[in-house]
Amino acid sequence: MKKTRKKSKLKDLWRRLKRNKLAVAGLVVLILLIIIAIAAPLLAPYSYSMQDSKASYAAASPDHLLGTDKLGRDLLSRLIIGARASLQMGTIAVAIAATIGIAIGATAGYFGGWTDNICMRFLDIYQSIPMLLLCITLAAILGPSLQNAIIALGVCSVPGYARLMRASVLTVRDKEFIESARAVNAGNARIILRHVVPNSMAPLIVEITMGVGSCILAGSLLSFVGLGVQPPTPEWGTMIAEGRNVMREHPTLALYPGVCVMLSVLACNLLGDGLRDALDPRLKN
Repeated sequence: MKKTRKKSKLKDLWRRLKRNKLAVAGLVVLILLIIIAIAAPLLAPYSYSMQDSKASYAAASPDHLLGTDKLGRDLLSRLIIGARASLQMGTIAVAIAATIGIAIGATAGYFGGWTDNICMRFLDIYQSIPMLLLCITLAAILGPSLQNAIIALGVCSVPGYARLMRASVLTVRDKEFIESARAVNAGNARIILRHVVPNSMAPLIVEITMGVGSCILAGSLLSFVGLGVQPPTPEWGTMIAEGRNVMREHPTLALYPGVCVMLSVLACNLLGDGLRDALDPRLKN
């Protein structure tokens, strides 16, 4: 019975989501990016580190569809491989932030009182530090690498998810099904995990979707300033940094990875907007 109800809810959600053509377009773009990132070694025509000194700054041609950089490396191959690092920063960082934030927010919202006050005052202090400054500082302390950039992005994104989860929990913690669980002596941990969190996730789903785009953008910025993915491994932010000094002579070196970042962030935002509308009970019909 529960499986049937879940399938019915998912089917109803998809029915409302597909009415929003922009959201569906964003979903399609994200799926394509994920496929490209997973199959990157198979799709890339060349190795991302393969150099051809005779083809430095080569224009687009049948051999190099998007041209080459100053070392003669194929731009298309580096864009395809770079999608993997950029999506990793977006998805894994959000997974870390959402997991920690949901735990803090659910605990604060469910127990209330001094637990809620301590958690919220901690988050107030946390959020008084500009996210970008904190992210750059953490990445610099940990050292420049993909893994450390992901950790920095994840840690810095926690407060938003925690506050949203707390607000959502406050709306469901006094519902009848929670009271019924307490009446049969269910433990607090079981109530939070089995009843409170699943029924508070709708706003979080939207925030997580948009958060992926924000972390891709922030991760590209970290790589741009040298605190993210390190050469020769390609990443869209790193590629923009490599092409900035020759933008007048060879603008496509920075343009192509910039467009990739823009499309991925735009796709996440469009899908997030569509999910917000689809999950809004006032818009169900």
